[in-house]
Amino acid sequence: MSGHKTLRTSVDDQVATITLARPEVKNAFNDVMLGELLEVYGGYNADPSVRAVVITGEGDSFCAGADLNYMKKTATYTFEENYRDGLVISDVMELIHKLRKPTIARVNGYAIGGGAGLMAANDIVVASDQAVISLSEVKIGLVPACISPYVVMRAGPGACREFFLTGERMKADKAFRLGLVNTVAPHEELDAEIEKLTRRIKTSGPEALKVCKDLIDSVDEMPLEKAKEHTARVIAEVRASDEGVEGMTAFLEKRKPRWVEKKE
Repeated sequence: MSGHKTLRTSVDDQVATITLARPEVKNAFNDVMLGELLEVYGGYNADPSVRAVVITGEGDSFCAGADLNYMKKTATYTFEENYRDGLVISDVMELIHKLRKPTIARVNGYAIGGGAGLMAANDIVVASDQAVISLSEVKIGLVPACISPYVVMRAGPGACREFFLTGERMKADKAFRLGLVNTVAPHEELDAEIEKLTRRIKTSGPEALKVCKDLIDSVDEMPLEKAKEHTARVIAEVRASDEGVEGMTAFLEKRKPRWVEKKE
């Protein structure tokens, strides 16, 4: 994938990396970037050679939220125009969250406002110990609306009441304690932590990973009786699948399953 105005993309050893490439504005997003994110994630979603997708930012920021010029433009929008624009932001977050393969945020610096939401939509968040995270929308009279489902899923409503209402700029260690971040790594070891994580992911069955993601979402608020029937059906289907049969056979034969590369 090439020719994008706001992103750099690459694939190395089955891992795709999307780099937000607007360092002059701390990688703030605009309508162009949102459109390119939809295109790129959609492409990787359909590419069986890609096993995981990492998103990060160029320079000293992950993403500083919405670009000022973009915000100026939306201030003149009608309700209907702002509603449609909000749906695009929601579409990006939903696509990342529901991608058929694991998604990882490599938070190398500031993740502010919508940037924190972009971070939270990923399955796993690895942050530099130099990262700063804030849901700062209230400071300019706005709210973290379209990103709120993903932030609340991560940290829960109690913690969100604190940082949604105060707009506090949190260091990575506090974001970790609140559940917004999975791992905090020394800045110089950030790439090594990502490599270790993606190596683990690639030893797992690709279809099993997708089903796991679906399972988490489906059973979260499902009544126990319904979950009982649903999960029994899921395991029955997975055990009978080609991947399930191969995985169990490989385990019994004490060999690696076919989706694991020899060097793994």
